[in-house]
Order: sequence, then C-alpha cells, then structure tokens
Amino acid sequence: MTHYKSNLRDIKFNLFELLGRSEVLGTGPYEDMDVETAEAVLDEVNHLATTKLAESFEAADREPPVFDPQSHTAPLPDAFKRSYRAWMESEFYKIGLAAEVNGQPAPPSLRWAMNELVLGANPAVYMYASGPKFGEMLFRNGTERDQQIGKLIAEKLWGATMVLTEPDAGSDVGAGRTRALPQPDGTWHIEGVKRFITSAEHDLSDQIVHLVLARPVGVEGVGGPGTKGLSLFIVPKYEFDLETGDLGERNGVVVTNVEHKMGLKVSNTCELTLGGDKPAMGWLLGEVHDGIAQMFQVIEDARMMVGTKAIATLSTGYLNALEYAKSRVQGADLTQNRDRSAPRVTITHHPDVRRSLLNQKAYVEAMRSLVLYTASIQDKVAIAAAAGVEDDDAIKLNDLLLPIVKGYGSEKSWTLLGTEALQTFGGSGFLSDYPLEQYVRDAKIDTLYEGTTAIQGQDLFFRKIIRNQGRALGQLQSEIQQWVADESGNGQLKDERELLAKALEDVEAIGTVMATHAMTSDPRVPGGDPRNLYKVGLNTTRLLFALGDVVCAWLLLRGAEVGLAALNGEQPESEKRFYEGKVASARWFAHTVLPKLAAERVIAESTDLSAMELDEAAF
Repeated sequence: MTHYKSNLRDIKFNLFELLGRSEVLGTGPYEDMDVETAEAVLDEVNHLATTKLAESFEAADREPPVFDPQSHTAPLPDAFKRSYRAWMESEFYKIGLAAEVNGQPAPPSLRWAMNELVLGANPAVYMYASGPKFGEMLFRNGTERDQQIGKLIAEKLWGATMVLTEPDAGSDVGAGRTRALPQPDGTWHIEGVKRFITSAEHDLSDQIVHLVLARPVGVEGVGGPGTKGLSLFIVPKYEFDLETGDLGERNGVVVTNVEHKMGLKVSNTCELTLGGDKPAMGWLLGEVHDGIAQMFQVIEDARMMVGTKAIATLSTGYLNALEYAKSRVQGADLTQNRDRSAPRVTITHHPDVRRSLLNQKAYVEAMRSLVLYTASIQDKVAIAAAAGVEDDDAIKLNDLLLPIVKGYGSEKSWTLLGTEALQTFGGSGFLSDYPLEQYVRDAKIDTLYEGTTAIQGQDLFFRKIIRNQGRALGQLQSEIQQWVADESGNGQLKDERELLAKALEDVEAIGTVMATHAMTSDPRVPGGDPRNLYKVGLNTTRLLFALGDVVCAWLLLRGAEVGLAALNGEQPESEKRFYEGKVASARWFAHTVLPKLAAERVIAESTDLSAMELDEAAF
C-alpha cells in the first residue's frame, strides 16, 4: 500500500454525470477518444498513480536532491527516477497534447481529471514531466524554427522551465532587470539572475530548455519599462543541432543555488544565472516582442495545475483521515460519557470528528467539481479553436474561474489539511509515520506558486471583473440564478436553493461596494479619493473566497440533484451510499458555509481606512 488514496468514483461522477462530458468525447476533434477509451485511461492512470508513482513520495522527501556548486548539478534520488520513468514510459502524459507534438488530442476535462491522480500521488513527477507541454506552447506561438524546437522537446522528452521571477522583483514582474542583447546572427545574449525556477536543474533528461522573460536593449521601439517591455526567449542548457537535436557545448545558463524548502523537496527550486562566465545564447520566441502574453499561456496552465494539485492533496488527506478515524478507538459515545463501563467506540462516533470529516468531504468534492467545471469551459474554448473560431464567452469565463481554482482552491486545501485532516489523527498526525505531515508541508507552496492568494484576489477583481465590465461574472451569476429558480428535484433541495440565492445576493453586494470604491477612487471625478482603492484592496481576498464558496455550493447542489435522481431508482448498496454522500456533502456545505457570507458582506460594506491610516509603529 502507498500513501495515495484516490477517489476515481467521484472523478467519473463529475465528468459523466454532473458535467456531461460524454457529449464531447468521441466527437469532433476528440473522435479517437470516446467514453470507453477515456474511462480505460482513467482506470490505468489510477492504478499507476496508486502504485509506481506514489512509491517514491515519502523517500524523495526524506532524501532530497543535493546541490553541487562545482558542477552546478542537483541529481535526483533513484527511487524518484523510477517513478518518473514509469510515468513517461506509460505515455499517458501525451493525453491532451496536440498531435503536432506527438500527443493524443483529448478534451481538457479528461486531461485535468487524469492529472489529479498524478498530482495527488507524486506532484513532482508531473512538474518534471512538463517538457512536452512547453513544446506544445512553442509550436503554437513560434516560427518554423521554434516549432522544430517544440517537436524536439516532445520527441526527446527534454525538460523545460518557466523563468520569470527575479530576486529583487518578486511578483512585480515589470521591475525585472534581466537583459537581452541582440547579436548579428539573429540570436540574443541574455544577462541576469532569476530565482524560484522550478525544475531548472535535474538529471532526468540530458537537455533543459528555459523560457526566459528578459528586457531587450539596443533595439529601437522595444524593451521599455514595465511588463510591456519584456520579451520571451528560448534559452537551452546545451546548444544543439536544430535538425537532429544532437547536443553541443554548454550554454551560459547555469544553476547557482537550489533552495532548501519546507516541503516538495524533491522538486528542485533553483536560482538561475544567465551570462555569468560565458554568454547565454537564446532565440526570441516567434520573433515578436510579446513576452507577457506568451508567458501568461504558461502561467494560466500552471495556475490550473496548482489548483488541481491542491485539491488532489486534500482529497488523499481526507481519505487517509477517514480510514484512520474508522479504526481509531477512543472513548465512549458522547451519550454514554458518564458510564465508565460503556464500550469504547471508534472516533467516527464523536460529533466533532463527524463535523470535521463532513467539512473535509464537502470541500474536497466541491473543489473537484470546481476544477472539472472550469476544465469543461476549457473544452468549449478548445472545440471552438479546432473549428477555427473563438468562443469569447467561454474564454472570459475560464479567465474568471482560474484565480478561484488557484487562489480559493489552494487556501482552502492548505487550511483544511492542517486544521481538519491532520487534526483527525491527533498527535499521530504530527508524526512522519503518517503522510499528513508531508501533505501539509507540500501543500503550503500552492498558496504561493504562480502568484500568491492576494495576487489572485486582485487579478479576479481588477482584471477579470472590472476590465471585463462584469460580463463573465454576470454570465456565471445568471447560470446560478437559473438553477436556483428551477423547480426540479421535487422540492427536496428547496431550503438549500434559498440559502444559495441569499449567498449569491451577498456576494453581489460585496462586488457592488468594491466597484463603487473603485469608481470613486478617480481624482478626476467630483469627490473622488484615490485612497478608496485601499478599501478595494482590503476586500479582494474576501471576494475571492466568497465567490468561491458560492460557485462550489452551486456545483455541489447540482451534484446533489443528480444524486437524488439516482436514488429514486434501484442501486447497488455501494452506489446508494455514494449518492447519499453526495447529497449530504451538498446540504452540509449549504447550511454551514453559505450563511457566513452575510457576515462577510457586512464587513465589506463597513470597510474604512483605519487599517491604512494606522502608523507602522503600532503594528
């Protein structure tokens, strides 16, 4: 047995019963990936994840890579290499990749359902295996030269990285100082230092291709201040023949440090120095200076990955906690607590343990639905693109949902793993005998990766709501309101519909007051006060969490409706219990989470500037 406990039944429930992905599979661009094949893929990946991928999870944490500053290398432990090779040799990583990079076209919903299994079993395996996905990005954005590089990455299973962050700039990407100098032969020399670069050094492949954001210098009309002056460059670890991929001399890009981390230790997080002892040669991606737009294609996929990783870890954390609770005998039933001779019971009989387990179950199922619902919107985007058109509504709705998937998903998962899943074990959860302490350490990074939670909240409000003039949010709210108004289900969810309607009203009120503060921050408007933006900033995370609660409740209740319909017919005992659990999760979430949004509304509506006016010394 390995640490990883999957929930394949709930994954399939979401895909086929809640989200109707059978309508997409086996049709259009996914003609070769029908429902039967998709289910077989999930079954096989589940088996691989719970065995070979999960086998090295603990060992790789206990004996992480060691950086050698002389050779600039950080070799990975043998146990982890075996897990990685098992994944790559299975070729399931090709599912969802474009055919042009030797992939197997499949809807994003199937890809992310499959990815949950890998990310739950051993997340670093997925991260190191991202090269072919980067190759697809080069193929989509590049010249013939770049497309050839993309094909080589996919064919030769080279590693690849996203090189964004700098020591002094952090999340302020526009403050980056890494430079790119044009060369007479059409290449560029990149100079600078980057930090927090995932997978920038390892020995899983003989080549690593870095996608580096840098500011061009010496070129008229490009390379100015801020993010718009940044371009994206392809910088390989080794120079190579563009036709054959045969490796040549070492390029001037080396790892100069590997961070010592709280968790996810087998995933090398590196400092990368470009142009130190020798020039770091690179090519301009697509021969266009459009670095931020290009990089955001990688970032958006990475944010989806982080959200999926977060809920995958919470899911296995909950299932480990549930197994422990079913076997741990402690105390008498609360109703017999005064009777010293009363039989001892398992802790699943205790009310607060039940409360905790239901919290975990409800959030896991809610956020799995959130990830796969978002992926189903990506299905629409991909199907339209395959037909040569653009589904703007789906694109904008996906944009709106991504910060919720990443920001809400990572924060709720990290918090619940520590306060509920680990807590279920009592003192044993603090020991390395059980996987929970590693889950907690590994999960914290999810709240920081690809933009902190505060950045996700600001992105949600300023970019995805205000800049979009609320259209995508209005589309989502309209869908939820239509479901609330629907009378199906024989009135069995009447109370929960009312709770959802009230919660949606509270979230709309929070958004309205924030929009008002934003509009009245313009000094050109009579009575406008720029400080009103502070009031917005004090509530962006609040809005992120509140909207996440509403969307999750809606998806859970839709699932409950499916469950109630299924319970009306004959079901095997295991299926009956499954559907009863779906209904219970939805009702618990609606009754224990949604009422709190009324208080969040009051807080948002009464926001003042006292926090911003407080002298720093008072902190």
